[in-house]
Amino acid sequence: MKTFLLTLAALLLSSQVIPGSTEKCWNLHGKCRDTCSRNEKIYVFCLSGKLCCVKPKFQPNTSPQLINT
Repeated sequence: MKTFLLTLAALLLSSQVIPGSTEKCWNLHGKCRDTCSRNEKIYVFCLSGKLCCVKPKFQPNTSPQLINT
């Protein structure tokens, strides 16, 4: 009986894989994925070769700024 319970516990613990856990990128604000959602932008590639998807609130400002001299 103890062997059965030990085997059952081992099977239950081994099946607890966290779905959707992804590699982080862009100063930990982006996620490495195969495809990005509509509101996300791609700036760099991850070490795994996937796209680094960054949400709009973490995207850098790309508009040019006027510098007064």
